Amino acid sequence: MMENQPTPITASLFDWPGLAHGFFTRDGGVSTGLYASLNGGVGSNDDPKSVAENRRRMAAHLGVAPTHLLVPYQIHSPDALVVTEPFAERPRCDALATKVPGIGLGVTGADCGMVLFADVEARVVGAAHAGWKGALTGVLEATLAAMEKLGADRAATTAVLGPTIGRESYEVGSEFCERFIAASEDYASFFSASDGEGRFMFDLPGFIGMRLARAGVGCFEDLGLDTYADVARFYSYRRSVHRQEPDYGRLVAAIALV
Repeated sequence: MMENQPTPITASLFDWPGLAHGFFTRDGGVSTGLYASLNGGVGSNDDPKSVAENRRRMAAHLGVAPTHLLVPYQIHSPDALVVTEPFAERPRCDALATKVPGIGLGVTGADCGMVLFADVEARVVGAAHAGWKGALTGVLEATLAAMEKLGADRAATTAVLGPTIGRESYEVGSEFCERFIAASEDYASFFSASDGEGRFMFDLPGFIGMRLARAGVGCFEDLGLDTYADVARFYSYRRSVHRQEPDYGRLVAAIALV
């Protein structure tokens, strides 16, 4: 009997020879319980052996060695790092870029935006973890800048946003809203009133798309997948909090030149 294997969501914009990618869902792994089944989060309380096997399956799907699927220690920063070889210790940053074939760049998420990048002509790829804080402070722009160091042209770069908490699921308080508007009054358009007094609904995918457009990215696609709303396919930190669950799994989005 064949073991269950990951069947990640893919974007047609990345359908190019020599380019592999995937927005991995919960399906196709070995984790159980809260983490069922393809939990990629080494920071979760899942069995480390299960997480390692899940990541091995993701790497195999991309066509890279397990040691070459690189995921940083994410800290909600605006920092991006160029990588040329596997790292022994995970760097503290929220985006990676490379031009080395056989290296898979990955980020984890469970509501935060996971954005994959590729300039197929220059043969440069990138991956960014863009929660509200990283998106606000510049992680997307930093990813493009890191790719440019490797010869990419942002006007020729495609960016795709994978599973992310949607506007309809993301209620925030007034202080959150005020923080964005203090940065730019233009950002008010990404907030709408909610049913709760002094509460707002925040459009993180829309905000990410705007930041990338302003940064000059050539092509952008939002896959329109809400992590909170789709229980069967996606992990969600916010949903786990509302359900008073003790922990949650992490999704992985990854891209590689092969």
